[in-house]
Amino acid sequence: MSINCAAVDRLIDSMSFTQKVGQLNQRLLGWKSVERNAAGRLVASDELKQEIDRWGGLGTLYGLLRADPWSGQHWGNGIRPEERTEAIAVVQQTVLERGAHGIGVLLSEEAPHGHQALGGTVLPTNLGLGATFDPQGVQEAEAAVAAELAASGIHIALVSGLDIARDPRWGRCEECFGEDPLMAARMCEAIVTGMQGEHRSKVGHGGVAVVLKHLAAQGEAVGGRNGQSAVLGPHDLHEIHLPPVAAGVRAGALGFMAAYNDIDSVPCCANPWLLKDYLRDQLGFDGIVMADGLAVDRLEDMAGSIPAAGRAALLAGVDVSLWDEGFTRLEEYADDEQVVAAVDTALRRVLELKAMFGLLPEDGADTAAIAMPSADAIAQATADGREQAKRMAREAITLINDGQSAATLDDIRSVIADAQAGPVIVAGPFADDFGCFLGDYTAPLPADEQSSVYRQLVARLGEDRVLLAAKPSDAPADQWARASTVVFVCGSTSERSYDSEFDDNGAAKAVTEYGATCGEGVDLSDIRLPWRQDDMLSEVAALTTAPIVSVAVCGRAHVLTDVLERSAVTIWAGYAGQYGPQAVADVLVDGADMSGRLPVTLPAYPAAIPVRYNDRQSAAHVYKDAAEPILRGFGYGAGSLAAVTFSEMHADTQSHPGEVLVQVTAHADDHGAAGAVNLFAHVSGGRRIPRLAMLVDSVYMDLNAGERRDIAFHVPCDRLRDVGDGQVQVACTLDGDSTHTVTATLPGEY
Repeated sequence: MSINCAAVDRLIDSMSFTQKVGQLNQRLLGWKSVERNAAGRLVASDELKQEIDRWGGLGTLYGLLRADPWSGQHWGNGIRPEERTEAIAVVQQTVLERGAHGIGVLLSEEAPHGHQALGGTVLPTNLGLGATFDPQGVQEAEAAVAAELAASGIHIALVSGLDIARDPRWGRCEECFGEDPLMAARMCEAIVTGMQGEHRSKVGHGGVAVVLKHLAAQGEAVGGRNGQSAVLGPHDLHEIHLPPVAAGVRAGALGFMAAYNDIDSVPCCANPWLLKDYLRDQLGFDGIVMADGLAVDRLEDMAGSIPAAGRAALLAGVDVSLWDEGFTRLEEYADDEQVVAAVDTALRRVLELKAMFGLLPEDGADTAAIAMPSADAIAQATADGREQAKRMAREAITLINDGQSAATLDDIRSVIADAQAGPVIVAGPFADDFGCFLGDYTAPLPADEQSSVYRQLVARLGEDRVLLAAKPSDAPADQWARASTVVFVCGSTSERSYDSEFDDNGAAKAVTEYGATCGEGVDLSDIRLPWRQDDMLSEVAALTTAPIVSVAVCGRAHVLTDVLERSAVTIWAGYAGQYGPQAVADVLVDGADMSGRLPVTLPAYPAAIPVRYNDRQSAAHVYKDAAEPILRGFGYGAGSLAAVTFSEMHADTQSHPGEVLVQVTAHADDHGAAGAVNLFAHVSGGRRIPRLAMLVDSVYMDLNAGERRDIAFHVPCDRLRDVGDGQVQVACTLDGDSTHTVTATLPGEY
């Protein structure tokens, strides 16, 4: 829908200062805005009515459909998929009836990896999606999620994507696409294009507005401690943490969320350079900036009071608050010319976004004519989302160890397929667990949609063939002795229980001994597998001579040194989403290929961290007690592309001005292959110590059996060189394989 600027101007002129401030607020928790009457029907709550009456309208409502332990919403009391239309109608009609200007409310929902609502699609978390190295696949998956949101009457999707996993101690690593800025940038572009359409074409037409989070450098927090200071210089800020931001703006993102952390002491939600000079003036961003939950109120110590905190955030460039009181106190600055002007500026952005969704009254109308959700459209979009979730789960599975002992994955598959072989024992704390695959920010799924690795193998092989042993003592010694294969499911979990304790922003506050070991609020000082899982695997190995396949379900770069040493095969699954167990069984029983690649560097020791592939100095042979601190490098994947051979690699710096063209020929074996082929570069020259390597391009291939194909990597020169006055030498390496390296020289005078 086009924006009628004159109509927006008239609305602004007709509003009182209080009404304007109300349009900038997102204070109310959406699940508290409706309740059930005696007949079980959804009706507007008193809290919703009071909020509308206070402001003469409502700007944005957060989480109307959200369900999870923090909200307390579940299948017994939450809004079910078939009730979404009723809930949306109740809220919008109440806002229109009680509001002063006939303006509808923007509805925002959490969608970090699918819609966090009952019945919503659950994609792999970003770390799992990052393992696909497949931006086009992510774009298609996010388009399906956006279709579900739009069909449900939602306007804004809050989507993680900007954060870079720089320290595995940080519990929110699962929300990162990995440790590389280029891949994160491409994935952010994929999110925006998938959800909003090319050039925002789907906004208001089957798509939603994306608010990308978190801006910026949250993954750089000292010690991996959530929301704490990011201590880094402007060069690393621009090179590591801001490329996804720039990519989001280029793709047309309509929103960004300012992060909790500070950058060199300046809080992100009160940083005028970040939110104005860089985001708007340099990049040309024209959407809204939203603060993270209660982030504005956290400025109280800096600003001196809650009202002053709201003023500081507003003047720094925040347009919309989230749950805080600071923006509600902006009324106290009605005589402050700076605040009055900033409120009008922010209000215009909010109203223009509302216009895109038909939430403003058209000329001559008293109220907006808001289209209500369609149950059929919701059902179709949800079904499409499920198919995308299945596909992305399969792509996320990564083979990081094969043939450690005499048995290879192919050998193990043959044994599993042999009905006359001994039992398959599924062991480990997550052997029969479903929640471990889901990640944080996930609504509960109905029982008939839940599964586990154990249950998937039973479905394929039969109850008589598959045994469950969450603990080694759960199976008798004779069964361990007869076992043909052991599948050890280990890792971590972000699953919260409904009796968990939470901080006021929804982060985990208290974690029980066997509770969440990852996710927001679960930062760890020790990144070995929790609950002494290494010892458990050692016990299992002592009980059997059968080959062990370990499945690592991880939301961060856990130390898997012992796992690799004791397992014939190790599969890394990230948090692969609701279809993660099926994807693992597809690999083990059906022989599915694994195209995934590690999106992070796996450390070999718990204290030799952080280690990143693009550091400037190698960590090897630095620690006297950990000579080789890296277990598996970024981009490692021994799956379907391992049998592809490459030849005829060369670099061209002449035919395409402004870029280096690297070409190589790929040859598939008799089985074909799919996955990403990555090009890394090491640059010498200029005035800075070069990074050990940089990912400079990635091409996702799908090769038929025996196919030969030429691949072209296009590497912008600006990505390879820094300001200087001499030649730059570039060594481009294919997937870290020194046998496929070409060098090029970029001229000086740039």
